[in-house]
Amino acid sequence: MRYSYPVLLGGEPRPGDGWYHWPHATAQLRETYDVMKLKAQLDFGRAPEGAAEDPRLAGRVARSTPEQAKAALALAREAQPAWARVPLARRLAFAEAVHRELLARAEEFTEVLVAEGHPLTVARWELASMLSATHPQSLRHARQALHWEGEQSGRRIRLVRKPDGVVGLNPALNAAALTSLFGVMVLAAGNALVVNAPSAAPLGVAFLYQEIIAPLLAEFGAPPGLLSMLASPTRPLLTSWLESADCDDVFWFGSADNGAKVAKSCLENGKKPILELSGNDALVVWRDADLPQAARAAAERYHASGQLCLSPKFTLVHPAVAQEFTELLLRQVAALRIGPPGDPEVLLSPVVKRAQCLDVMADAVEQGAQLLCGGTLVDVDDVANPRGPFVRPVLLRVHGLTQARRMRAVREETFFPLMCVVVPEPAPDEDLLEKLIAFVNDNRYGLRNSLWARDPRVIERFADEVVNGGLLRVNDSHIGPLPVLPLIGGTGLTGGVFGEGNLAYLRTTRLQGISQALDPSGPEIFDHLAAATAP
Repeated sequence: MRYSYPVLLGGEPRPGDGWYHWPHATAQLRETYDVMKLKAQLDFGRAPEGAAEDPRLAGRVARSTPEQAKAALALAREAQPAWARVPLARRLAFAEAVHRELLARAEEFTEVLVAEGHPLTVARWELASMLSATHPQSLRHARQALHWEGEQSGRRIRLVRKPDGVVGLNPALNAAALTSLFGVMVLAAGNALVVNAPSAAPLGVAFLYQEIIAPLLAEFGAPPGLLSMLASPTRPLLTSWLESADCDDVFWFGSADNGAKVAKSCLENGKKPILELSGNDALVVWRDADLPQAARAAAERYHASGQLCLSPKFTLVHPAVAQEFTELLLRQVAALRIGPPGDPEVLLSPVVKRAQCLDVMADAVEQGAQLLCGGTLVDVDDVANPRGPFVRPVLLRVHGLTQARRMRAVREETFFPLMCVVVPEPAPDEDLLEKLIAFVNDNRYGLRNSLWARDPRVIERFADEVVNGGLLRVNDSHIGPLPVLPLIGGTGLTGGVFGEGNLAYLRTTRLQGISQALDPSGPEIFDHLAAATAP
């Protein structure tokens, strides 16, 4: 096989307790039973001789042990203070070097993601997101945010964000490599890092950390022990983080239900919870919107078959343009192709929650939604099959905000290829605008929202009054990454009570103010009123 990665313990390769093998995704789709049997035999050490050289295998990642999990935290604690003393400019230069290396190895990295099951177009979007997070403009903002300096009343004033210490990062299963990349900015902020490559999707994380990040850290003089990459089931690893005095932050991706439990456990054990959980994004289309572009943004719902937390989940459309918009979107949805992930025209991937998708669709139809297309289970060749891993993308039309509030398809996160076009009850524009803003703000989730409108007053109302979410996009791609802007982070069930737009270098640091009198013998340092009123 092409890729084989050991446990990375404190920057050093170590053998693990067996392996997680990863077959090429296309082979899994074409020869599901045989390939999964081969994987199971290899994972449990029961494969016939020579099986590890089967060309259907993309790679393997060593399975870490509980002892290695504890050792990783101890090594990180020992190494972190020396790394925090490295000048901020050099730590940010490390992040910029990661950016350059990602660009240089873009083709190979996307091949790894495709082998892991990501459609090529989605893999390229993930790469673009990583490049945005480490873009020079993002790093310039990080430098300003992490260290500000000025002079006031005869004093040198500094506002400095100090690293939290040791961060445990558990990436999202659906986009493990992408979400693990936030560890780069965790490191750039001066922290030590222990990252978990999920057993269900370990290959992209291992490639990223062992081919790119770890070698660059060594080049930039990071102390031994600063970085470890494990591959472990999440529950025992979380327990080790919670119980260890050597872990400060738990950076956790998962469902809202599990996230609430993680947050409670973190606070009980004195850890900072940084939660990236479920999403239920709204996309709003006003009467004067660029409808073809708005429909294109709404169709981003179906990237990876809707299994992205930050894709739009439902669309609120002004009644005056609802019919035209729906027809535009329906044409785009009907044209989506099902096929292997390496096909450059494929956006859809196998759906994990197929039964739930069909249940939610049936619930919506029973409550009066109109099924416009989709909902059939099919195989990789788009042939109907009750055991097929794909779902033909679903588009529903819902009449009225009152009806929408009752439907699981709108009220809850839907992690599958299902989009609702919600057409509010007719009302004067001023009343309708109030209702749409209220509907968006009432959403229990809060990852991101987007608006399509030309009227400056409508845009400003949304910008000023929408408080739900970590990001608001206006007349723009809903999922598209940009330097400086947070890609993740939100309010409500998305980020918990501490949730906000997530810039990892801010979330894993804490603010400290420093005042230094330039002339400590001067009497004015005790004249507090003069200091407080000085220009």
